[in-house]
Amino acid sequence: MGGVRARIRAVFGDAGVTGWMHAVDIDSGAEVADGAETPVSTASVHKLCLAVTVQRLADEGRLDPEEQVESLPGDRTPGPTGLAMLSGPVRMSVRDLVAMALTVSDNTAADLLFDRVGLAAVNDAMRAVGLRRTVAVQTMRDLFATIDEDSGGDEARLRSDPALLARLRVLDPARANRSTPRDMTRLLTALWRDEACSPDRARELRAVLGLQVWPHRLAAGFPYDDVRVYGKTGTLPTLRHEVGVVEYPDGGRYAVAVFTRAARTAARQPAADAAIGTAARLAVRALRAH
Repeated sequence: MGGVRARIRAVFGDAGVTGWMHAVDIDSGAEVADGAETPVSTASVHKLCLAVTVQRLADEGRLDPEEQVESLPGDRTPGPTGLAMLSGPVRMSVRDLVAMALTVSDNTAADLLFDRVGLAAVNDAMRAVGLRRTVAVQTMRDLFATIDEDSGGDEARLRSDPALLARLRVLDPARANRSTPRDMTRLLTALWRDEACSPDRARELRAVLGLQVWPHRLAAGFPYDDVRVYGKTGTLPTLRHEVGVVEYPDGGRYAVAVFTRAARTAARQPAADAAIGTAARLAVRALRAH
């Protein structure tokens, strides 16, 4: 697999990013790894850990997925999608909050769930699934508060001041929600094998991950009508991530985690986004030829 690793590194280099990735055949265990044990700041990828936790708590009878939660306009976590866009009060079920957190990466929905279950429960659930280097230390609300503190309230400077950007705690895996590419593929593998939670709840989560609206990263590497891509993105200044599963019509299924950090500070980085899909395609192609 050394040849495919070299090609993947070239893809990252051409896109101007540093990349870490892991891909594994869910059924055979064959893998492609490059920096798979590297701790990374997960950004919104951690919403997948939160969603699995909710399902596990529901399995244990400690949480009702139909429980109604209220979201008020003055108490919403910032974000470009989901409940933060709305002007009036909203009530929805825990189940629907999970769907919003995964499909459109809704920060408010995620925080309502974090408030309901607690960070400790998320960490306990990840350890129970076998993840040893995946830790949640902050809600999405906390994440944005630290960005505001570290930028002195001038977040626009983050796109023009590399020195300021380098001081952001949310980019430091030692001080932010974190994981590794291998831990994330382990979580996805457990979810696809019905080991992360009960089969019915695992099936429900898989279906929701298949409805994610962002096609420009992992899915861009597999533009085929008969290949299904399930995923969860994560984005912060300079960070572009996605973890997910690629399913082929012949039954092949591959868990992939790609994390990147760009040298450029621009908010829009289509080359970095595309590199995630290209790296995933190269890795999955190598696994299918293995």
